[in-house]
Amino acid sequence: MERKSLGLFMLLFILLASQEMVVPTEARLCESKSHKFHGACFSHHNCAMVCRNEGFPGGKCRGFRRRCFCSRNC
Repeated sequence: MERKSLGLFMLLFILLASQEMVVPTEARLCESKSHKFHGACFSHHNCAMVCRNEGFPGGKCRGFRRRCFCSRNC
């Protein structure tokens, strides 16, 4: 019985040791409401262009009230 347990333990140890560690490459995303976009936001492209003028790499329309939110990596 002990040999079976030891064999199972060793097999489990080898299986876990052989697994590669996966590190998420995606950074956290910080969002801020656009200060220069006025009115309801219906086009992600227009929102992104306004956000780029504000110094952000992009932006999207979101929420029930359809506001433009600029985004960047934290």
